[in-house]
Amino acid sequence: MNTLKGTVSHLKVIKLSDYPLVYFKLDDHHCLIAKHSLNFLADVEDGMQITVVGQFNVRKQFVAAKYAVLGKTRIMIDIEKYQQTHFIS
Repeated sequence: MNTLKGTVSHLKVIKLSDYPLVYFKLDDHHCLIAKHSLNFLADVEDGMQITVVGQFNVRKQFVAAKYAVLGKTRIMIDIEKYQQTHFIS
């Protein structure tokens, strides 16, 4: 297993199925995630710092098995924005 750390860019869904296939670029590496991809889409957006664990396939794409967001996830940011707009008088 290899570990990569960097900034996410070019986030897009490649294939819709029971486990959607998501492509993203992590600095200079082309990456794919299928396992936990729906959670990944909810947690990550372009410009976020993440760490991923996985392996390189034969096409030299990094296939992520696990990920961790460094800092706040997108859901956390959205909830904070919602609370600030709806609970401040």
